[in-house]
Amino acid sequence: MKISDVYNMDIYSDAGQYLGEVRDAIVDLEKGEVSRLLMDEWRSSDREDVKRMLQQKSILFKNIKNIGDVVLVSATGQNQRTPESAASTEVSDLASRR
Repeated sequence: MKISDVYNMDIYSDAGQYLGEVRDAIVDLEKGEVSRLLMDEWRSSDREDVKRMLQQKSILFKNIKNIGDVVLVSATGQNQRTPESAASTEVSDLASRR
């Protein structure tokens, strides 16, 4: 499956809650894998917008249970927010790659 096949798919928790739609992805080029699916399109934003997007509008790829007609996410994984310190580290890492 190509990452472009996942764009515009609906995202649901395994409890049946609609979470959003896949709008973008973050790919870790060093590891060669998708790290997050975003429910907002990626844009050059200030640090706070990026942090908000990572905490509230993204799904860690490791929390995805299945991709078929929809993206199915573990309800427990979906409810785990990215800790403030981890989000800050990720924001700094993304900013340094621009």
